[in-house]
Amino acid sequence: MGDGTTSGGDRRDDDRRDAGGAVAGDAYEKWRALAAATGPADRAAAEAGIRLAYAAAGLPAPERVLWADSPLAGVELVAALADRGRSVREEVRTLPWAEERRRLHDLLGPAGWTAHWQATGARLWDPTRALAERVRAGVLDALGDRGEPGAPTGPDGRELLYDAVLGQQDAAWLAAFDGHGTRLAGLAAVAAQAGWWWPYEKAAVVCERPVELHRDEAGRLDRGDGPALAHRDGFALHAWRGMPVEPDFLAGLADLRPERIRTEENAELRRVMLEFYGYERYLEDSGARPEGRDGTGVLWRIELADDEDVVMVEVVNATPEPDGGHRTYWLRVPPATRTAREGVAWTFGLAEEAYRPLVQT
Repeated sequence: MGDGTTSGGDRRDDDRRDAGGAVAGDAYEKWRALAAATGPADRAAAEAGIRLAYAAAGLPAPERVLWADSPLAGVELVAALADRGRSVREEVRTLPWAEERRRLHDLLGPAGWTAHWQATGARLWDPTRALAERVRAGVLDALGDRGEPGAPTGPDGRELLYDAVLGQQDAAWLAAFDGHGTRLAGLAAVAAQAGWWWPYEKAAVVCERPVELHRDEAGRLDRGDGPALAHRDGFALHAWRGMPVEPDFLAGLADLRPERIRTEENAELRRVMLEFYGYERYLEDSGARPEGRDGTGVLWRIELADDEDVVMVEVVNATPEPDGGHRTYWLRVPPATRTAREGVAWTFGLAEEAYRPLVQT
């Protein structure tokens, strides 16, 4: 059509071409970046997205849009709004998503939809869901710690948290639907600028994005020298490779000594300490002795009270580095490992007797 609109047939063709192709990859990269975005929102753009999302749901725009600096501040602001009306999350977010998913699934077929989801949303699902759950837990912990009269703690706070649309943490679904119709354009516009938000009949409450977000290669919250996630008002989450930790614990990592690691009673925290300190360094500094050696390497064992042993195989790369040296690697293997060869074989998914390398690299 000459007016820039797309016919139903053209749209179906575009949807089919997008599935699993370059466009799907572009959508993934776009939403991967938006899920990790930090810094102030373009509030005008976010509020325009809210009005568009309400209009797509057949609802009048909210009378007020209020901003909060964090999900914690957002819950508290929502709890204080006596005249907000009922939640319209179902109409604004849940129903449009369900309808769009059904449309694409019917159009692409089961195999086509699966391929499209694997190329887009599936790659973002685990890290964004895990982060959302950590934020919920962190907000509830903070509300519980405050214990102020009228604070939305316990079931009340949890109910308000589940009224929220997740904004940029909805990146998985938004990546899957990117470029497919306009029903979700408003939700996408808000998510591109903001964090969690609460849609109600008369008011919407919207959170700014975090000012800091640190994650490891697996997408887990991860930082050893400060908050892994921090908002402008001080709400923060501390974690090491996805494991929640207290700020005081992280502050003590810089001064770790083998004695402190050995005396830590919490097995999970002890593992964090070992990972931060470094297994090789711990072996050297703790005076550990090798348990055995053979042609593949050296087997080391760290015995820990109330926890499984940490067993490592020290191997030397037979291929020289550019400077002529040979790099040493440390492979963590199961606690029951009794020889270096058995440990190296395990890393290849083989039994010790089946491991017979022709060339060592």
